[in-house]
Amino acid sequence: MGEFFFGGSEIPYLRFGEGEPLVFIHGLGEVKEGWSNQFEFADQYDLIIPDLRGHGEYQKPGEISIKHFAEDVISLLKGLGIESAHICGLSMGGMVAQEIYRQAPEMCRSLMLVSTFHYAPETLGKLFLKYRKAHAANKSPDVLRETAAKICLYSWNKDNFEKFQQFYRPNREYYFKSMEACLEVNNLTLLPKIKVPTLIIGGQYDSVIPVWVQLLMHKQIPHSEFVIFRNTGHIAKLEAKESFNRTLRSFLNKHKTAS
Repeated sequence: MGEFFFGGSEIPYLRFGEGEPLVFIHGLGEVKEGWSNQFEFADQYDLIIPDLRGHGEYQKPGEISIKHFAEDVISLLKGLGIESAHICGLSMGGMVAQEIYRQAPEMCRSLMLVSTFHYAPETLGKLFLKYRKAHAANKSPDVLRETAAKICLYSWNKDNFEKFQQFYRPNREYYFKSMEACLEVNNLTLLPKIKVPTLIIGGQYDSVIPVWVQLLMHKQIPHSEFVIFRNTGHIAKLEAKESFNRTLRSFLNKHKTAS
């Protein structure tokens, strides 16, 4: 595990494995260790897995925005001497991946956008935020985590619940700021400009970001690939670990750029 100092802040990250650089970016309220089911990619790739500001060990974050999340990841990669990497983001992490492409397209070898969105209509976003804030008021962290698990998971078995709750650790102070940042995303004009190989993944029963949203993204991004995992909710990397990893690996191996 490492920490990278940038502009007075520290970006905590995990790094292991060897091969082409592969970045995993976690979702809202999650921590970098939430990618533990994907650590096996270290057999072929140089894995870099950061905590986004306001999440995990990154607790002196400065301004919370998708733009700043992306700047942190770009700075981390540059600081590690990495010129370009495969970028995989889940949910909010997928919005960060899109923003990395906006800011530094040359640093993206490929994009994997998992259970994410590209645009939140403003009125809808405000209503959603209001509802979530009211819903969270006066609830204990344990109750909030259990509710989140029920919303995010399709299969409510004990193992999935425990795994989810282990890596879902929202920080009250930054959680709603991060959610607000997600609801400001508008990549309608960005998607048609994406030139790198792109894989879009959706979960059949995702009740957080329904799969038709990823279908729209697929239609907007030229030559993108689109996969829907059956019988999964918002967290396919957990609920369908084997097929998720197989799908990612076959996409990545197809688009390796190094000899």
